Amino acid sequence: MSDQRHFDLIVIGAGPGGYVGAIRGAQLGMKVACIDRDKLGGVCLNWGCIPSKALLHGAEMYSEFVNHGESWGITAKEVVVDWGKYIGRSRKITEQLNNGVGYLFKKNGIEHVQGHAHIVSGATNSSPCKVEILSPCGDYYSGIGSEVVETITSDRVMVATGAKPRELPFAPCDHKVIVNSSKAMTLDEKPDSVVVIGSGAIGMEFAYVYNAFGAEVTIVEMLDRILPVEDEEVSKHAHRAFKKQGMNIHTSSAVKSVERNENGATVTFTKNDKETSVQAQIVLVAIGVGPRTDGLFDDSLGLALDRGFIKTDAKLVAEPTYETNVPGVFAVGDIIGAPLLAHVASEEAVTCVERMAGHHTLGVDYTSIPACTYTNPQVASIGKTEAELIDEGVEFTKGVYSLKAHGKAIAVDAADGFVKFLASKKYGEILGVHIIGKDASELIAEVGLAIRLEATVEDIISTMHAHPTMAESIHEAAMGTEGRMIHN
Repeated sequence: MSDQRHFDLIVIGAGPGGYVGAIRGAQLGMKVACIDRDKLGGVCLNWGCIPSKALLHGAEMYSEFVNHGESWGITAKEVVVDWGKYIGRSRKITEQLNNGVGYLFKKNGIEHVQGHAHIVSGATNSSPCKVEILSPCGDYYSGIGSEVVETITSDRVMVATGAKPRELPFAPCDHKVIVNSSKAMTLDEKPDSVVVIGSGAIGMEFAYVYNAFGAEVTIVEMLDRILPVEDEEVSKHAHRAFKKQGMNIHTSSAVKSVERNENGATVTFTKNDKETSVQAQIVLVAIGVGPRTDGLFDDSLGLALDRGFIKTDAKLVAEPTYETNVPGVFAVGDIIGAPLLAHVASEEAVTCVERMAGHHTLGVDYTSIPACTYTNPQVASIGKTEAELIDEGVEFTKGVYSLKAHGKAIAVDAADGFVKFLASKKYGEILGVHIIGKDASELIAEVGLAIRLEATVEDIISTMHAHPTMAESIHEAAMGTEGRMIHN
């Protein structure tokens, strides 16, 4: 054991939870190693959050020229899409940011170990945690590693291995016709037709991209509305907006089969006992993600799981440490379950590492986590939905401000959408805000800060907002909770 390298902290996974936690640990004086089987930045930076936003922005630009340019007096006779360059730009962005994380690791003295991590043992009174490094095999989402290259030890291990796309058991992804989100991001050719199974944020974002470039897009959703985790009014408005853009949307529909053929695949689904079949060149399966624990630990370790996710004390105690039932082993991010969001992983990682170091930190407020969908119109939300407040018997007031009357929105041809404020009837406490419209993902930050500072709607109302801005819509919706809205 004396020839094994020892660290204060081993981080497994280099995504937004892992690399952020590793950097914070190094800032606090820890000797840190970060193990990942692939590129720094994880799924979010390499195959998710960042490159998908590059694709979405390109799709939005194309749509503006082709569908709306004439109304601006800008006529483009022929708009040509270089699909390879379009996809290539998103990949260059990931490379740039990947190198940026590498630079931050060097700057903070963090050792990046590329390989598959296998936790052999947790910490005891007489020995530290032990982790084997295996040479990776399989693809980015699976495979448990082949041979042991090295064994290292540490006082603590923080697991941040994230999640991987779920598959339909009767139609596994072949990465050619039936694809998941990572392959959907790097298609060799622009598809002519796509069926998207699942209408969460990932499914709708890709549906928007393909539809913007002229593909025939069909969305099949098992639940009764698209974006089902959002406020019901937002989901209904989004349905109308995307249907108007040309998407074919089928809710309350269960996929029965996906049959490959020479032209792609035929997707058959049922609704109200009626069977429908749709032919498409590409089928994107976007039915959510599951925990990524393949080969992470031996069963003999006894690590407690909940439906495959690692169990910690998160959300169980007032100030969680994110420690598992195995001494010295901690876990953060998607691997410990919902909410499965990159920014949650980062905040959990910082909290976990700071508490390891004995620091007091306010930690993660799980009641006010912003969520965003980057389609056009964008969707953003924080706090409770109206349905949740009704179910809980909470008395509330509501202000809904339509962007149809909003000066800045009209000026930039983005008057489709609204801002919805939900506030405590008794105290004016901000209980939830739901936005669909331009810059929604940016506008929600003001509300997040307000909730964190325990501000009331009166505080929002008494805060002057610059004119003309999209941010004024927040101000108007807040006034709406007190019947003081000016422009609606």
